[in-house]
Amino acid sequence: MSIGTEYLRVVTERFKNIKSLGDRTFEQISEDDIHWQMNEDSNSVAIIVKHLSGNMISRWTDFLDSDGEKPYRNREQEFENDITSKKDMIEISERGWSTLFETLNSLKESDLLKEVYIRGEKHLVIDAIERQVAHYSYHIGQIVYIGKQLKGESWDSLSIPKGKSEHYLQEMLKKHQ
Repeated sequence: MSIGTEYLRVVTERFKNIKSLGDRTFEQISEDDIHWQMNEDSNSVAIIVKHLSGNMISRWTDFLDSDGEKPYRNREQEFENDITSKKDMIEISERGWSTLFETLNSLKESDLLKEVYIRGEKHLVIDAIERQVAHYSYHIGQIVYIGKQLKGESWDSLSIPKGKSEHYLQEMLKKHQ
């Protein structure tokens, strides 16, 4: 086992876990919920998804050979609330995640110390990956928070429910003995 190969395995799992939080939120929210905005300056779930997908397609397409900010990307348009349905939103989300996972699966340990560019700024591949882990976690956290606020008491927790920490700990300890 090499550290680079292990890193790629671990970071792929992290991205899958991040994606899962978003997907499990989508399952709980309604068609109308995807467009809810607290105010004019805030983003709906649909807008956040559109932005994430646009970022993913731009960053991960031709990842090793071209700047991560593609000339065809219209970032400003990503913040227009024009997704017409939850089904369309999920398809947009899947396009972004598929682009990311296809690229991650193609990377080799020898790629991790190569240099890539994002908006003309040089990054090691490993740094560019970590940058995206942070960015996607931030936005998926926003999606989960919006979903949790909208669903209130009917929200199905995506982690350890309040008041269940000790029970969860004991179950994990039993599982790993």
